[in-house]
Formats: sequence, C-alpha cells, structure tokens
Amino acid sequence: MNLQSLVTDHFRLTEAERRGLKKLGIEIVENLLYYFPSRYGGVAEMRAIANLQKGETATVFGRVSKLKASKGFRTKITMGTGELDDGTGKIKLIWFNQPYLAKMIPEGALVRVEGKASEKKKSGELYFSNPKIERVEKVPLSAETSLFGTESDAHHLHPVYPETRGVSSNWLFHAIQKILKSGALDFITDPIPPDILKTYSLPSRKTALIWIHAPKKETDARMARKRFAFEEIFLIQLKKQKERALLKNEPSFVIEKTEEQITRFTERFSFPLTRAQQRAIDAIAGDFKKGVPMARLLEGDVGSGKTAVAASTAYAVVTSRPQGQTFGNMQVAYMCPTEILAKQQFENFISFFSHLPVNIGLITSSGCRKFPSKVSASWQTGNGATDISRAQLLKWVANGEIPILVGTHSLIQKAVRFKHLAYVIIDEQHRFGVKQRKALVHKEKIIPHLLSMTATPIPRTLALTLYGDLDLTLLDEMPAGRKPVNTKIVLPNERVEMYEHIRKEMQNGRQAYVICPRIDPPRVDEASPRVEAGEPDPTKALAVQARSAKKEAERLKKEVFPEYEIAVMHSKLKDAEKEKVMKGFKDGKIQILVSTSVVEVGVNVQNATLIIIEGAERFGLAQLHQLRGRVLRSTHQAYCFVFAESSGTKTVERLKALGQAKNGFELAEYDLAQRGAGTLSGREQWGVSDIAMEALQNLKMVEAARAEAARLISEDETLGAYPLLSQHLASRAKKEIHFE
Repeated sequence: MNLQSLVTDHFRLTEAERRGLKKLGIEIVENLLYYFPSRYGGVAEMRAIANLQKGETATVFGRVSKLKASKGFRTKITMGTGELDDGTGKIKLIWFNQPYLAKMIPEGALVRVEGKASEKKKSGELYFSNPKIERVEKVPLSAETSLFGTESDAHHLHPVYPETRGVSSNWLFHAIQKILKSGALDFITDPIPPDILKTYSLPSRKTALIWIHAPKKETDARMARKRFAFEEIFLIQLKKQKERALLKNEPSFVIEKTEEQITRFTERFSFPLTRAQQRAIDAIAGDFKKGVPMARLLEGDVGSGKTAVAASTAYAVVTSRPQGQTFGNMQVAYMCPTEILAKQQFENFISFFSHLPVNIGLITSSGCRKFPSKVSASWQTGNGATDISRAQLLKWVANGEIPILVGTHSLIQKAVRFKHLAYVIIDEQHRFGVKQRKALVHKEKIIPHLLSMTATPIPRTLALTLYGDLDLTLLDEMPAGRKPVNTKIVLPNERVEMYEHIRKEMQNGRQAYVICPRIDPPRVDEASPRVEAGEPDPTKALAVQARSAKKEAERLKKEVFPEYEIAVMHSKLKDAEKEKVMKGFKDGKIQILVSTSVVEVGVNVQNATLIIIEGAERFGLAQLHQLRGRVLRSTHQAYCFVFAESSGTKTVERLKALGQAKNGFELAEYDLAQRGAGTLSGREQWGVSDIAMEALQNLKMVEAARAEAARLISEDETLGAYPLLSQHLASRAKKEIHFE
C-alpha cells in the first residue's frame, strides 16, 4: 500500500463516505494515517453480557458467530448482523448500512465489541446497534466474568476518532488498522534528527504512529501524542528561525535618532508615556540602528497605547534621511484591517504630527485624503485634510512628498510605489494573511523595518511558536488614571435594572454601545436539521434568540430609550453611511450605537463608557475582551454588561473569567487552559493541528522546540546536513500558516 495513493484505490466507499472523507480532508492513504484519535475507550468500560443494561454504552469481549449481510424486511436497508457470546450470555449485533462489517471478521473469532445496548420494542431483547468491532487475541483480566482467558489484551485501549456524517469512528478504525498491517509504515521517514529524539525521549515516527492508533497502554498513547506535538511545533519553529536568519542577511535603512530627539516629540502628547511604552520605543529605536530589518511584534491590551508607540517611532523615521541622500525623507506605511480603523489612525497621526511639516496620506478602497490640505478651508474635512484623487496621491507617494501613508489592504496594490519605504506598521496584524504582510514588506528593493501590532490576547506559548521570527514586546501597563471596566453578567430578570443604570449614566453625558451577533433577524429555517429523525433541533431555538442589530435598535428606540438618538452600524452599510454614523456618534449627536462586532477594532470614542453585549457565548473570549475595550478610552468609570443566550455551566464559567481576569494576557492563558488555543478567538484560526494545540499548553516543550530549531539554523541555515528535515520543511511551505 502506497502512502501517496488515493484512499479510493484501497477502500470501497459509499457516496456518503466519499463526501465525509473529503470534508475531513482525507484524500490519500497518508491523510488517514495522520488522522489521530480524540480519545481511547479503556478497560474500565468493560461489561459482561449478563450485566448489560438498556441504554448503557459498554465494551464486551466474546466470540462472534452467525455473521451475514442482509436487507431489512420492510425498510430494505442493507445491514450486517451477527451474535456475540461471552459465556455469560448472548447479544445480537446489527450494523445498519454497513453490511461489509459482517464480512470482515471470521466466524468464531474472539472480538472486542463497543456500542450502546438498545432494546427491541416487542420482545424487550437487547442488541448492539452499529457497534465498533475489533478482532483480538486475548481478553483483559478485568472483563468481568468472561470465560475467555485471564491474560491482558494487547489492544485494550480502543481508539475513538472524530466522526463526520458518512464516516464513523468504527470505519476509520478498521481502515487505519488495515494500513498498519499493510507494511506501508516501512516506508515512513523521520524528519527529526535522532539526537533530538534521544534528548527528549521521543519515539520514532513509525513507532509513534503504531502507538497512537494501537496503543498497548496509556503511556504509549501519551508518548505518541507528545512526539507528534513536538514535531509540529519544532517544524513551525524551524521555519520561523530560518526566515529570521535569512532576514538578518538583508540590509535595511539605518535610522539614527537619539532618545532625546524622540523625547522632544513625545513631550507634546496630552498624556505621559507609561514605562512599558518607553521600553517599547527604546527597543524599536535600538533595532533601527542595526542596519538589518527589524521584525517585532508589539502586543498590548486595548487602550495600552500602541498607536503612541507607532507614532513616536514613525517620527524617528520620517525626520531622518537615507544614508548618502541630501534630500527625500524616509517613509512609513501604516496598514489597517478595516476602513474605519484606517480613517481613525489617519486622524490620530494628524493629531500627533500637526505641529510638524509632515504630509500624511490616506488610501482606502473608497478614496484618498491628504493632510495638511493645500486647498481652501471650504474643501477641507473637519481635521484639516482634503479629499484628493488616487492618481495625485500615488504620484506624491512615489516621489517621497508623503512620508506617512495610512491605509487598508489598498497599500499592497502594485500601483502604490514608495521612494524610500523604511518602516512598515501593521495594525491588528492577525487579520492579515501571511502573503498580504509579505507583499507590503517586500514592495521595495531594500527591506523596511516591520512592526506588527495586536490587541488580541495571545498566550505566551502561542506567541513564541507562531511569531518565532519576531521579537516580542509587551505593553503590560495601562495609562495613568484608567479604571478597570466594571464587567457584569446580566440575568434575564435584571435587564430592566440594567437599562435604568445605563439611563443614569447617559443623563450624565455618557454614550453607549449595544453589540449584537447578527445584522438581520434570523430565520428559524436557518438551523440545520438533526440527523436523528424527530429529535428537536436546539439550534433553531438559539437562532430565534439571537438578537440582530437592526431589530434591537428598533426595540430600544420604541420600548426603552425613546428620548435618545439611536443608530445602527454593520458591515453591509456603504462606506459613506458608516462614516456618517461614526461621525454622529463621535460628535455626541448619536447617544446609542447598536452594532455588530464591526466596531471590535480601533473605534475610539472617549465619551462612550457603556457597552451591552448580547449573545456573548457567540463570541470568543479574546473578541469579547476587544469589544469591552471600546469603553476603556477615558478616565471615566466604564461598564460592560454581558448577556448570554445559554445558561450552561461552561458558558457561565467563561463569562465569569471575562470579569475576573485583570488583563488580556491573563484571559488568554485562561482560554488556552480551558478550551485550547484554536478557539481563542472563537474560531479555529491559527492553522495549527489539534495535537499541536495540546503542546501549546506546555511551555517547556515549546521552549525546547524553539531552542533546538534555533540551534540547527545557527549551525547551518540551509540544513544541508539534514536533507529529510529540509524536505519536510519545503513540503510544509505549501501549507502556509494563515492567522485569520
């Protein structure tokens, strides 16, 4: 059996199985081999047939007989049937739509059967419906009063695989066992050098594959998972360390700005810098002087002052000239994920640089602007900027007349050319794909310095792994005078009381956000039907409960806050409408903004100190933290009111953590421990396998993988001494990690 051959070449599949395997991403034999169990059924679940109870899921050992394939008398459903005898009793086995199972086990064989004991309506007789079945040589000692021996069985840990419609765990088990017995593992190569395996007591890849699919004991399964977790983290680290080493061979702009010069710029701010901000500025300024491209990740909570750090370091760049040049300053590109954020950062930079003769440009899909304006005041916007043509803006950027250009993904278009692009700043960098970021950084011949910024809480292990090519700087302090947001989980019967509290705050001049998980009211028929006929579909009930921004705005205006101006914000609005709404909210003409999570990033209205989040369990903890950060923009006491559609224990625990965590970093570590990094932002976004996510809860493993990767690259950047490792790294390059 060839690992690269199609699954269809070795297994007869139904149409449902074909669709299911495609959904699981299983196309070739190797994909099946690397589809790992989620858990194992063990000896503790074993029962004797005589002791089985209706509805009980159990494992039974015995001899199987009367195996045959047939069709239902009335339903004509194909099925396989058999009978199991363990010496204490007999029970019928039925496999609906799986007649092949009756042909896979020889008559009279000793087997292990796992399934749910169902009861026939008329006779009351118990039977196993669609049980898992495996041929064994021995029976475990704890198989109750079984008459079939007393020695331990070599396969008593039965793997249980994640299922999908059309593909059962049982089918996956038998298919993978067939691969293991085929001799295909003899052709397995191991990319990890033997000395590393020995140092960390890890099994070879071939041994690990056997142990993970057919473990003799729990320690085998654990060691196999540990090996594969280490392998994936190690290969990611190796790729990142290689990129880092190659980058250090490239020249970049040298920016010589003293601490005193930058301080004269920051002293004009309306607030003092925190110690964390100063450390970040010093680290970046130090990188600027090295003559090689900086690659740094700036991570800080919402409101911790990342934009001030970006502006201060941008000042160092745009007030410097390239070496050997007597004219033409260096340039900065600032890329944002949304137009709302791009326009806001454009305004922020205007406020930081308004006292200097520095031109600032804005480029988005809806148009371009420039500050300071060269036209009459009647043509200017409120911040002194003016709308200009795209052609004119591109001309000024190309000849260096605009040192700072803020924009969305429009910045990476081929038409946008810089004269001396020395510094690239990417805001909320995880929202951009790897290729988008590289497209901006590699626009020019000389590679610019890169600062990636994020307010999304990232656990330390995740940051060390996914951002192994970046130096990490944390803004772990908040500006003086900022009070923590008062976060409260609101029960349904407390809604009226909450509205009264909000009314009192608004009477004192404050404003409020109301966040809804949907734009439009849901249709009940949106929910997918249940597989089991006649079973109620709870997702339909949840769909009805999900509040929509449009409907909620109408309800609040009519029933709760008729005296206040209420507006709606969501992604389907045209850019001009979004801008009008946001301007009205910033100017205080709109008191309540009902929105979807489109305001999650970058919206800064200092007077808005109240936020209601409806359907909170529909958002990840990091996203909830981001949304709550919208009201952490002033020294006024801020409030966050959280509603959940579900009252389940896990939901309540997660939302309590939101209120108890002191900062985003603490919240990220909690979410990693409870749910895994893949769900940190409410969706599987990191492009890392489940088994590697387990490793991210083990800081020592991550640090070990990082250290070994750094050692190998420092010894040989090309990995010429490790051809297998180099080959695996090249194959992984086709599966670029995407952070969205």
